[in-house]
Amino acid sequence: MKPETRRTLQWAGTLYVAGVIFAAGNGSAASAQDPSANSQLTEPAAQEVSSPPRVLSLEDRADIFMARKNYLDAVDYYYRALKESKFQNPAVWNKLGIAYQQQLNYRAARKAYNEALHRQKTYPEAWNNLGTTYFMENKFKKSVKYYVRALKLKPDSASFHLNLGTSYYRLKKYPESVSEYRTALSLEPNVLAERSAMGTVVQARSADALYYFYLAKVFASLGRVDEAVRHLRRAFEDGFKDFKKVDEDPDFQKISGFPAYIELMKNRPVSIKD
Repeated sequence: MKPETRRTLQWAGTLYVAGVIFAAGNGSAASAQDPSANSQLTEPAAQEVSSPPRVLSLEDRADIFMARKNYLDAVDYYYRALKESKFQNPAVWNKLGIAYQQQLNYRAARKAYNEALHRQKTYPEAWNNLGTTYFMENKFKKSVKYYVRALKLKPDSASFHLNLGTSYYRLKKYPESVSEYRTALSLEPNVLAERSAMGTVVQARSADALYYFYLAKVFASLGRVDEAVRHLRRAFEDGFKDFKKVDEDPDFQKISGFPAYIELMKNRPVSIKD
């Protein structure tokens, strides 16, 4: 296999691991690599015959198209892969849903996710992904239902907690949102940085001055001062002016003695929107 193809496959295999309101799945390009293969590795000098290149499956090819953001071809090859398995592979149904969702075809995406769940009801990624389709249509209350279902099956998923927290934020359930974000960041400290294109789109839809205030509050509660100060500065720049609320918040009081926080509060930036 050419190095370029191998790199593309490796990326495709991780493409579907979720973040803030973005679809999640388990790519076959990654799962096709046998974990036990590590025990068969040898030093280069001892390896006399190189292994033949692995033939790409239909699912592999679809993963490559997904990595290249060629979603129409990805749909075509995922469907071919499903046909080859007599439409019984829930993971490929889930991937097909993601490909449709990237095209903003939420109705087709939901149908694919439901097909995955019809074959495997205990499939947390598919439940999560159903939630994302409703979130993207501003049906936040309905999205919560599916995120909660996903978390019952996989409570240690940082991305699912983040998705649920974002839906709570849109429903103005701020304490619940803060709690879910705190849990997500406790499980995976870098979960906000590890996001897909879909996650970025939804974060932009959710981001306003109040959003950055609550995000800063979450980081302050975790003792992550630099990130708390950075997001609080962004809240001020975007027009957040309830300074008394900041001063009286117990989470910000935890970091009130740090120089970066003291400097920000002494020299609050002027709102860019003013």
